[in-house]
Amino acid sequence: MCAANGILVPGGFGERGVEGKVLAAKWAREHNIPYLGICLGLQVAVIEFARNVCGMPSAHSTEFRENCDEPVVIFMPEIDRTTMGGTMRLGSRPTKFQDSEFARQSKIKQLYAGADEVHERHRHRYEVNPEKVTAFEAKGLHFVGRDAETGERMEILELANHPYYVAAQYHPEYLTRPLSPSPPFLGLLLAASGQLDAYLAGQDVTHEVDTKLKM
Repeated sequence: MCAANGILVPGGFGERGVEGKVLAAKWAREHNIPYLGICLGLQVAVIEFARNVCGMPSAHSTEFRENCDEPVVIFMPEIDRTTMGGTMRLGSRPTKFQDSEFARQSKIKQLYAGADEVHERHRHRYEVNPEKVTAFEAKGLHFVGRDAETGERMEILELANHPYYVAAQYHPEYLTRPLSPSPPFLGLLLAASGQLDAYLAGQDVTHEVDTKLKM
């Protein structure tokens, strides 16, 4: 971990390894290491930020601590806990970039070529608690993308003043291709190789790619 040029925390189910993922998010945040969180990777980034930046030491997800004092990740209200089968938020859904100064200039929006809305595939039952979002954004963790239907479901986060600290509730790996990489993955690799700023400025960086990156 200490030698990594970039850190990716993927999705997952169950409590096993969650605290280690929280520590990975903390290391990336504090040491300016490029970070990409996917699904659970977004949720652990929120848990870490809540605990160590927002003064919520007992922050957790209700998936792992149902009665925790600071539920920063919660079960989605429309999901049925008792009916078996088809109980996840699935499929391609639109994410709308927010009309804020930070969101308009965010690295992830630029990587999506300035699109106002993107369609990505989902697979989850838990989400960021919308009641905590104001506190997070006040400390620099911005939710630049939210669901297009209600605007209350957090889809993309980006941390201010960091080379690349991005996470998505959706699964960009479902649509990425070898010759057409998904923007979140492209951003992670460019940031890990020190080329993201040049790429976003429109410079040709393909001839400078470092093939010895440690991820």
